[in-house]
Amino acid sequence: MRTVLQRVKSASVTVDGELISSIKRGILVLAAISKDDTEKDVESMASKVLKLRMWDDDEGGRWKRNVCDIEGEVLCVSQFTLLASTKKGNKPDFHQSASGIKAKELYRSFFKKVQDLYEPGKVKDGVFAAMMDVTLVNDGPVGIDYNCMDGVVTLQIDTDPPKMENPSGLDGEGLEKMELNDLVGKLTKITKEFQIPAELLQ
Repeated sequence: MRTVLQRVKSASVTVDGELISSIKRGILVLAAISKDDTEKDVESMASKVLKLRMWDDDEGGRWKRNVCDIEGEVLCVSQFTLLASTKKGNKPDFHQSASGIKAKELYRSFFKKVQDLYEPGKVKDGVFAAMMDVTLVNDGPVGIDYNCMDGVVTLQIDTDPPKMENPSGLDGEGLEKMELNDLVGKLTKITKEFQIPAELLQ
């Protein structure tokens, strides 16, 4: 599952000119269900969305408070295009997105879980699979002296993020099975291989 969170001063969803939902200060959550997602992914994402610290505290501490801490609101919008792949050609590929029925069921489960973990009245929804017009006013950083900081706070979360490359060439299981002496031996070998001849140091 993938979500994109935007910190907002306000946000709303309209369908065919009719206002469906609106929130004041809080977060706009664009959510996409992948073909491999399960209820476990949905529950994990719902918890992460509410716990992610996107605001400073009153003492100026950076990234200290989450949406619950500020008593903000949450607007969830289904957005399957977040899972588009553009590796080949210029046409987006949506094969990683879940089928309509599964996507709808898990998205509804995600929305309900966010409500259950917070306050139902503060968690709003769009209309699944509808042509929605989403309007928002960004709540950008104020008084932050970070280099190259822009005026928008937008974060992406994945329940199954890409794995980082392991330069050792060993997986987690391999490391667990390796005896301590073997590991020390490998490290010693690496150390010896990179020893600099004494004459070069003179």
